[in-house]
Amino acid sequence: MEWKISDGLVPYEEALAFMEDRAGAIAEGRAAECIWLLEHPPLYTAGTSARVEDLKDPDRFPVYTSKRGGQYTYHGPGQRVVYVMLDLNKRGRDIRRFVQDLEAWVIATLAEFNLVGHIREGRVGVWIERPEKPPLADGRMAEDKIAAIGIRLRRWVSFHGISINVEPELEHFEGIVPCGISDFGVTSLVDLGLPVTMDDLDVALRTQFDAVMAEPAKDTA
Repeated sequence: MEWKISDGLVPYEEALAFMEDRAGAIAEGRAAECIWLLEHPPLYTAGTSARVEDLKDPDRFPVYTSKRGGQYTYHGPGQRVVYVMLDLNKRGRDIRRFVQDLEAWVIATLAEFNLVGHIREGRVGVWIERPEKPPLADGRMAEDKIAAIGIRLRRWVSFHGISINVEPELEHFEGIVPCGISDFGVTSLVDLGLPVTMDDLDVALRTQFDAVMAEPAKDTA
């Protein structure tokens, strides 16, 4: 397993080219699995389920069509993007279980900062309850999204992955309907009052990967 951490802002096209090349090499047995931690310049990506009407401000930032699952997502400075190039041939060819493992990894990472992350039926990503905010019109508790998940598989090797909001400019999410969900907001670790740095998050991600994700399942091929 290689852990790759990039300083500065990595252009989206550069990241996509690297992931596609690395996923192919992993599938052919020419390279090890890889977790890549990075930040992007401000941009929007459209997943395979993206709806045109959810791009509210198409001229604000560059928009990239992505073949990952999901809808529109914002990436930008202050957000940790975690690209996961993992071999499901070795981890069990179970896509649902793999996504659940990624969710569990994020939740365990947030728990390092005493945050309780939630998974909600019909709402992709990881959510934080906000009881201090006014309830929704139907009486439900307000919740904000803190992490997005969207992956693609090629020859049972994953790429794309996770984004966790550390201290992005939350106003930048207003150019889209994030993941097609308009009833709920977006938050970050710093917005929640936690003085967490990107390095702090990286340490927690590495620790919890070893606890949650590192043990491969038996090959079910």
